[in-house]
Amino acid sequence: MGTQPSSAPPPASDTCFGIAGLQLALSPGDNLEAIAREIGSVARRFPWVKMVVAGELCGFGANTGFAQCLPGDAETRLCEVARTHGLWLIPGSLYEEHDGLVYNTTPVINPQGQVVGRYRKMFPFAPYERNVAAGDEFLVFDVPEVGRFGVSICYDMWFPETTRSLCSLGAEVILHPTMTNTIDRDVEIAIVRASAATNQCYFIDVNVAGELGFGQSVICGPGGEVIHQAGIGREVMAFEVDFGYLRRCRARGWHGLGQPLKSFRDNPVVYPAYGAARAPSESLSRLGPLELPGRE
Repeated sequence: MGTQPSSAPPPASDTCFGIAGLQLALSPGDNLEAIAREIGSVARRFPWVKMVVAGELCGFGANTGFAQCLPGDAETRLCEVARTHGLWLIPGSLYEEHDGLVYNTTPVINPQGQVVGRYRKMFPFAPYERNVAAGDEFLVFDVPEVGRFGVSICYDMWFPETTRSLCSLGAEVILHPTMTNTIDRDVEIAIVRASAATNQCYFIDVNVAGELGFGQSVICGPGGEVIHQAGIGREVMAFEVDFGYLRRCRARGWHGLGQPLKSFRDNPVVYPAYGAARAPSESLSRLGPLELPGRE
């Protein structure tokens, strides 16, 4: 399930938008009420936060035995939490049972408690994430008068085509629930930085902690700069996405330097790995000409 976001250009205002990443120290099993309490705490402590993002599979852990149809009881409970606190909620992911298959699925819930999209992980962590089917649809969604967001999950980011596709669809912020408890966490942090820089986007990578993951969530800005890197335990990461700054980086280059989205857009190369020309992108076309920034 996805949404059809508006093709209108992003708002011209220098909008800032508060997001809290929840790196929670959790155990396998039903964690929904613990997550609900954490979200309530964020709403009380940081009233300027408008969106909460949690780690992959944080609701029940990596156990496909908890898979359920969507909509279902777990998603309904999460919708109640979003509605109660008036927040956008990306509650990590859930194992979804559908037509005899199991998917790793992230619902996107608006402040009215409505599911506006569901994203199924395209690249399950094969061969370790067993018996989980791959999704085949990208998901971007608009927060009205703010900007466009894209969703990917954990191992997806190891395939740069996923982030590039989301940004070609207009995403300015990538919301990326993760569950990593292996020695490659430092590599993932490097991938987050590189993905943010090469796509000139905010990249919000929220890992789990405790028995489920190694923590070290990382939030990067459109130059690949690290806004925050968490430790290994529970941590609430509240910060603001500055859309005016992001759009300036895309228009002029980070510190007036590279403009990679425009160069990608303007280069007609046919990549041997794909055997086809780059698809046109309305969002990239709106970035304006590739030229040396001048004095303002």
